[in-house]
Amino acid sequence: METSPNDPRDAWYVDSRCINCDVARQLAPGLIREAEGRSEIVRRPENDAELRKLYAAALACPTRSIHAPGRRIDPALDPFPLALDERLLLCGHNSRLTAGANSYLLRRPSGTMMMVETPRWSEQLAARYEALGPVTDVLLTHRDHVAHGRAYADRFGARLWIHEGDLDAAPDADAVLRGLEPTEIAPGVLAFPVPGHTAGSVLYVADQRYCFTGDSFYWSRTDQDLAVAESVTWYSIEELAASLARVAADDRLRFEWVLPGHGDRRRLPAEEMRARLRKLAERTATLRPRPIDFTAVRW
Repeated sequence: METSPNDPRDAWYVDSRCINCDVARQLAPGLIREAEGRSEIVRRPENDAELRKLYAAALACPTRSIHAPGRRIDPALDPFPLALDERLLLCGHNSRLTAGANSYLLRRPSGTMMMVETPRWSEQLAARYEALGPVTDVLLTHRDHVAHGRAYADRFGARLWIHEGDLDAAPDADAVLRGLEPTEIAPGVLAFPVPGHTAGSVLYVADQRYCFTGDSFYWSRTDQDLAVAESVTWYSIEELAASLARVAADDRLRFEWVLPGHGDRRRLPAEEMRARLRKLAERTATLRPRPIDFTAVRW
């Protein structure tokens, strides 16, 4: 696609409200990078596919910090919910109230769906997601991501899930996970308590394929491996290490996709993911508490 020197696509920029949540960089790699604790545009888009990536990044950005002066974002260019595979969709429209956490829709064999974490609240967005099928459950991984859970659960007529360790953040939850043992919450869907990032952090694993990790671990583009955000582990890095060691040894925890709230996604063969998770547990066991510093995350 040819562009002129005055093409408005040259003017894309990120404003000072950026909170370095990494969402835009996940959606427009090569076009947006991290610099001094915030995102910045690297270069203008060179074709329509790259332009669409920038629009997706702009629409997902929780602070609406990505701009192209002279060009309004056409709602028809909104790609969300964005299919990641035949059963999995990325909701987009991340919320400032969850620090920009990613949220997902998971199709079930019954034709229903589950929402894992939540995007910003909007009646229009809720209707868009529900048009894909009835949503039976809204799964919260931990206290940092509860902001819109009740609103979406009520809109869908769905059950809202959380672990008892973080129940004070969502005391009106409909279903409460307890203890440390895995719980089957629906056919093919297991909840694994993993205290560490918070006292009530949970992994949800579906169909031995999808692992929704909240903020317990993620795929680091910097390290090209699974990683923990040790600088934003609010509760206990030692507890997180113990949790990871426990679930890494559990044969019921099998997955191909790592799907975090913060940090990048990745799909690998299940055996490779299992081996990487064991090594992550070993590395995490060597870590010690450190001051909270969101800018220190190795995205």
